[in-house]
Amino acid sequence: MMNTHLTTNPHLHSHLPIPKSHLHFHFQQNPWTPACFSHQFSNPNHSNPTSKSTPKPSKIGTQNNPKTIKNNKKMLPTSSSSSQSSSSSSKQILFISTLIILWYSSNIGVLLLNKFLLSNYGFKYPIFLTMCHMSASAILSYVSIVFLKVVPFQRIKSRSQFMRIATLSVVFCGSVVGGNISLRFLPVSFNQAVGATTPFFTAVFAYMVTFKREAWITYGALVPVVAGVVIASGGEPSFHLYGFIMCISATAARAFKSVLQGVLLSSEGEKLNSMNLLLYMSPMAVVVLLPAALVMEPDVLDATLSLGLKHRYMWLLLFVNSTMAYSANLTNFLVTKNTSALTLQVLGNAKGAVAVVISILIFRNPVTVLGIAGYSVTVMGVVAYGEAKRRYK
Repeated sequence: MMNTHLTTNPHLHSHLPIPKSHLHFHFQQNPWTPACFSHQFSNPNHSNPTSKSTPKPSKIGTQNNPKTIKNNKKMLPTSSSSSQSSSSSSKQILFISTLIILWYSSNIGVLLLNKFLLSNYGFKYPIFLTMCHMSASAILSYVSIVFLKVVPFQRIKSRSQFMRIATLSVVFCGSVVGGNISLRFLPVSFNQAVGATTPFFTAVFAYMVTFKREAWITYGALVPVVAGVVIASGGEPSFHLYGFIMCISATAARAFKSVLQGVLLSSEGEKLNSMNLLLYMSPMAVVVLLPAALVMEPDVLDATLSLGLKHRYMWLLLFVNSTMAYSANLTNFLVTKNTSALTLQVLGNAKGAVAVVISILIFRNPVTVLGIAGYSVTVMGVVAYGEAKRRYK
């Protein structure tokens, strides 16, 4: 009865001691209470019910309305969120584009510098050059992972894992040394054409080692890969048999290393990302390559010192070349991490074509229509193989 009486007769509020909390609750439950009632009962010191002070308008209809709150939440951040998303998207595109440019520059740069040093500069020591690459990779990998924290550091957990990494390191050495030896005798354009057959050897070794079978259409796409190299070999004016054998061997070793890596480091506890794997393989490779260089290239130290005295930029070229070798691995890892598999495949095929064009423009090696046609057939076969493998997994 008290509540009903108060609602109909507001002038009695100064004579009846009613708690403020009760009044507040009462009017919260009655949104149709006139504004003057709400004003009077919200001020316990109010004693003149006829005061003409302007009452504050009720905000119940605007602040506590769930639809209004929901609409405000939707409307307010719309412009800022869209601008932030477009800004972040632009930054991501710029970041990936920069990575791709650095990846192309380092990969093509180290390839052209290798060719220049081994063929044109008179530095005919591919094993020692590979050892320089591995030394730089070991030092820069340690700096990047331990100090710069590019990727989390992963430790070797067992002796068996160490031996598996050492096995991969030996195969890795063979592929790099073979590729560098082939550059002494073959032009970069033909070297890239032969190197494009890596998917063929990968499929062969995957079947031999893991008994992994692909769809027949996937194997059929490898036919133009091999046929293109045969055509390019017949049309190559600078064909060299020993260089061709070393190039094929390096390509096969590279494919075998990728298959072997999947087998030896397949368990979850022993998997390493490519940067940590490079961190461990590089010093192991130096241990293998140093005695090999001293035995198979006995005059390498005297020749390097004499070339360094004769050519003032000799040491700078070696340093830049070795740094680029590590940069090629780092940017390849970052591009792989930030793009899709299909994008990486397309970029890899385009990178080989760009390297061929740039090498022809720089070294002016003769090319024939038959050689260009063979390389084109190989590249188309690689593209078809990648697409078939993606569709028929």
